[in-house]
Order: sequence, then C-alpha cells, then structure tokens
Amino acid sequence: MTSPRPPAWLRLWHRATQGVLHHFWTRFPPAERTGFLAGARRFAPSLPATFSWGLVTGVAMSKSVMTVPEAIGMSLLVYAGSAQLAVLPLFAAGMPLWTIWLTAAVVNLRFVIFSAALQPHFSYLPLWRRTVLGSFNGDLHFVFFMQRYQAPGYEPGKEGYFWGMALVNFVMWQVSSLAGILLASLFPDSWGLALAGTLALIPVMVSTINSRSTLMAVAVSAVLALFFFDLPYRLGLVVAVAGAIAAGMASDQMAARAALRGIERKRRRDRAADTDPPHVNHKTDNNAGGHASHAASSAEDRA
Repeated sequence: MTSPRPPAWLRLWHRATQGVLHHFWTRFPPAERTGFLAGARRFAPSLPATFSWGLVTGVAMSKSVMTVPEAIGMSLLVYAGSAQLAVLPLFAAGMPLWTIWLTAAVVNLRFVIFSAALQPHFSYLPLWRRTVLGSFNGDLHFVFFMQRYQAPGYEPGKEGYFWGMALVNFVMWQVSSLAGILLASLFPDSWGLALAGTLALIPVMVSTINSRSTLMAVAVSAVLALFFFDLPYRLGLVVAVAGAIAAGMASDQMAARAALRGIERKRRRDRAADTDPPHVNHKTDNNAGGHASHAASSAEDRA
C-alpha cells in the first residue's frame, strides 16, 4: 500500500526552497563551506547551555513589565542576554530611556574588546560585512574562534568557521528565548530564574578554561566582580573585564619570559658543552708511559 502523496503546494514549496538553498549554498567557495560546517560542529556541544540561558532570559522578560510582543522584539533586535536581563529592573522602576541605554551599553562594552580582537582577522572585508559580522558576535564562539585562529589576516575557511558558530548560536538563542517568552506561565517564580541562569553559564565558562592565563583571568574577574558588585550601572562588570584582560596579559608575559629563560639556560649548557676540553684518561696515559719506559730499559740492557 503506497503512502498518500503530499499536497501539490507542499511539493512545490519543497522544490522551491531546496533549489534556493542549494543555489545559495553553492555560491560560497568550498573552503568557506567546509569551514562553516566545522564551526557548526565545534559549537554543537555548547547548544544545551545556550538553550538554558536563552530560556531563562525569555522567561525573565515575559515575567517582567514587558508585554509578549515587546519581549519578542527585544529578543530579536537586542540579542544580548546579559544586557537584556540588566535593563529589566530599570524598565520596572520606570527609569529614563537614556539610563536604560547607558546600562545596556556598559554591560556590552566587552564586545568592543571582542571586535578589536577580531579586526585583524577580518580587516580585508568591506565595512558593511564587518558590521554584520560584529552584530552576530557572541561570547562563546568568539572564544572558540580565537582558540583556533591566532594568526591575523586572510585564511581560507576562516570567515565560514565564524559564521558556522555564529548562526547556530543565533538560531538556538532565538528558539530558546521565544520558547521562554511564550511558555513563561509554566515556570513558577519560586524556581529562582537568576540562579538558574547562573548555573547555566557555569559549564560554558568552565569549558573555555584551557590554559593558565585563562584560569588566571577567570579567577581575577570573579574576585573583582564580587568586590565591586554594588557599583551602579553594573560597572562592576567593566572592572571585572578590565581586570581579566590585565591578568591574562600578565600571565602570558610571565609564561613567555619563563620560556625565554629556559631557552637561554639550554643555550648556555650547549655552549659550555662545546667549549669544555676533551676528557683525558690519565690512567691510560700513565700506563702507556710506563710500558714505553720499560721497553726502552730492556733495549739498553740487551745492548
């Protein structure tokens, strides 16, 4: 028994979308397509954490003074979980719009640092493409990108790798955030959404610690964030970010100096080994001299 064929309009839609997507995909060079898939695979293990954080943010927006359309618009246009959560109490308190904008800008100052770090990698792109690329930048895939690409300049597949992570992150964030907005009534307030969001971010943070300098930056930023928690406008985050950058740079400098000292010590040992006189076996030399003297005496006796 054959299964019923789908409606004609569905078959036409499938053919049209398949053809458009195939045409759009094949427009890019093979290296960029390979990089895109590699980036998507690299970011895939982080999708559960992204989903949790987006869900928490969506629920928090829906339970605030914002309406559902306002929360959906904010999720689609702002696309910055920390800034969205930071301004919700300001909306509830009826603060002026400039205060809300300033708070969001301060919380997102780290993206200025991220963009400055990405600029050497994509400086060959036109301004509009760099602007779009920066708009889709995010904390986690920025870290993954910098871990893979350290040398600046053009490299085949580099842009595709970034977009593979960025688009996967964007889609997962919007899906989870919209789900939280629309399903907020199913989550009781007693669950503690702020704590849930913090717990969702801890695995993301821990997964990025892969060196001594990163560990130092995380430790310093955590201490500074707690110490300056009461600063207005979330300025404690700015202090923590600045301290993390300084600690990471200092740790890298210390590691580089230690490596240079190790190389210098090795060179000194090599030079000392090259300039030492050859080892002489004095016992062998004495024995050889004794045999020669004995032979000379025997020759004189025979004479």
